[in-house]
Amino acid sequence: MFKEERDESMFDWGMIGDIREGRPNLGTTMDVAVYRLMQFTLRDVIIKTFDTETADRMFFEAGESAGRELYKAMISKGISFNEFIKELQDILEKLKIGILRVEKADMANMNFIVTVAEDLDCSGLPVCDETICTYDEGFISGLLYEFSGTNFEVKEVDCWCSGDRVCRFEVKPAV
Repeated sequence: MFKEERDESMFDWGMIGDIREGRPNLGTTMDVAVYRLMQFTLRDVIIKTFDTETADRMFFEAGESAGRELYKAMISKGISFNEFIKELQDILEKLKIGILRVEKADMANMNFIVTVAEDLDCSGLPVCDETICTYDEGFISGLLYEFSGTNFEVKEVDCWCSGDRVCRFEVKPAV
């Protein structure tokens, strides 16, 4: 399932499996601490093996792939931007990923400012004077690419870890 080498992404939604069948007693949810344990230890290993820049690039690319695949598996096709955002908000809340809000939408230039409250990756972490949601940047980029067919630059400008209580992302078409 995971050994084949290809140039394109090897992930497909089927790799998630039938969680209800496989976890009849424990169910589909887990503690956020377990997710963060995997995320931050994996990031540490990548940094030790390569460097922080490589870890950030890899987390962005993984997030982008996840956003694209989530869109393909869970979002209705051929809907308006407002319908897309509403579906995405509902899905992110249902999956307990975070609470998405669009603060600003300039549809003519495809520039957006979006926030994620109660973000799975960082809400509740200590302040550390940096933004850490690189995976989320990629995730948002991937979702928007699948919706629009346009590549986007997504940059986190505020984060729980930098002292804010929401993660804020500036989104614009890639140059």
